[in-house]
Amino acid sequence: MTLALEEAKKATPSPTAFCVGCVLVVSPQSDNPVVLSTGYSRELPGNTHAEANALDKAKLLTSKDLKNLYPVLGDFDVHSLLARTDVYTTLEPCSIRTSGLSPCADALIEAKVRRCIIGVSEPPDFVECEGAERLKEAGIDVIWLAGLEDECLKVARREH
Repeated sequence: MTLALEEAKKATPSPTAFCVGCVLVVSPQSDNPVVLSTGYSRELPGNTHAEANALDKAKLLTSKDLKNLYPVLGDFDVHSLLARTDVYTTLEPCSIRTSGLSPCADALIEAKVRRCIIGVSEPPDFVECEGAERLKEAGIDVIWLAGLEDECLKVARREH
């Protein structure tokens, strides 16, 4: 989660959106987790969110990139890795976008990630968020990480 917070700090503050960081971690062997990709709010063009950016960047990895990251695995593609992925996100994945773009909760469900570790629930500043509930309903394990809530909110609400 500390890496996700560092990602969130890279986001350009906005009066109409939070600064969020996300890290996708795969554990091909239970004692050896590897970062698949990272993302932060507005990192990529188009009013993008952290989770969607991390997923999009992961999907751009070539088979050579994946073999370098995970030499112990045989033949696989990014979609099979996503099923083994733990998502660390500083703020609850959105369930609605005021911009009309697809919500991050839906993108994580579509990617079939294994687990989502959340730093803090999304406050109702802009919308009522039901992202964690959507993930649970889709069979994704949701973990609320205790201890960094204040820091996650402070970074999320940075002023521009």
